[in-house]
Amino acid sequence: MTALSADAPVRADTLHTLGGPTMGTAWSARVAGVESARLPELRAAIEAELDQVVREMSTWDAGSDLSRYNRAAAGEWVELPEACRFVLARALAHAADSDGAFDPTVGPSVNLWGFGPTVERGDFGRDALPPDVQVDATRTRIDWRRVRLVGDRVLQPGGCYLDFSAIAKGYATDRALAALAAAGVAGALVEVGGELKAHGRRPDGRPWQVGVRWPGHADGEGPVVALDGLAIATSGDDFRYFESGGRRYSHTLDPRTGKPVAHALASVTVLHADAIEADAWATALLVLGPDEGVARARAHGLAALFVARDGGGHLAHPTPAFLEALV
Repeated sequence: MTALSADAPVRADTLHTLGGPTMGTAWSARVAGVESARLPELRAAIEAELDQVVREMSTWDAGSDLSRYNRAAAGEWVELPEACRFVLARALAHAADSDGAFDPTVGPSVNLWGFGPTVERGDFGRDALPPDVQVDATRTRIDWRRVRLVGDRVLQPGGCYLDFSAIAKGYATDRALAALAAAGVAGALVEVGGELKAHGRRPDGRPWQVGVRWPGHADGEGPVVALDGLAIATSGDDFRYFESGGRRYSHTLDPRTGKPVAHALASVTVLHADAIEADAWATALLVLGPDEGVARARAHGLAALFVARDGGGHLAHPTPAFLEALV
């Protein structure tokens, strides 16, 4: 850690922004109260954490630990690094909590529908639907209960393809912010692919705030939440989808059907102390849908905002905990 110079104090209103590409998307960090000379050090600390996540958990990297597991033979026990095992354990816990609406073994269906790195779509076009027989065959490979994690090894039961896309960005956000805290940064806001988390305060002493997209409000004019030691994550189909036959097919797959979600929910936003939890819950609640998702969020006391399509518009359905978090 670089010591601050006594004869060159950092101004209380200093705010710097860092950023770059990662995980097929982008990261950014706003750091408060540090001198400019420390920015390369802080950038390197963040990128080291993000690079580790990619190196261990990316399905787009054939050399990653997760890809190595996905290629393993049936019956093989594969040793995985600690961070990878931690994310897998959290993913399996969410699978149990959501009755399989969240499932880290959903990868074969993600690939089949054209949203993953592996081409499993056969000879039908990118914007055409996979045949039902292929959807059903792929679905037989999806079942989180087949995964056994014992010590530092995970059993490959045969045909299991783990995909951490619905949880890894949240974990990466947690790790990047932790790296800044370990480096002595008193206040920071980190974003990785739309998942955000903050600690400390802004230079003006206020908590970090982010706007929430809310039906009936223009961007930047909707409600605001304070990320005072909190993370926020959103799952939705605004950016990743394809259209066929006049219908939109979301990149969010329902592991229980092997098909894109087909209900009225457009997005779910979740507030949580940990970005990994907010990320996973946002996906699980989106898959569960407008009725069961809201019920599950209320049962767990989650701060969640459900946005549903309603004719040509959208309606917001916040949980009581989410309303309490609004500034």
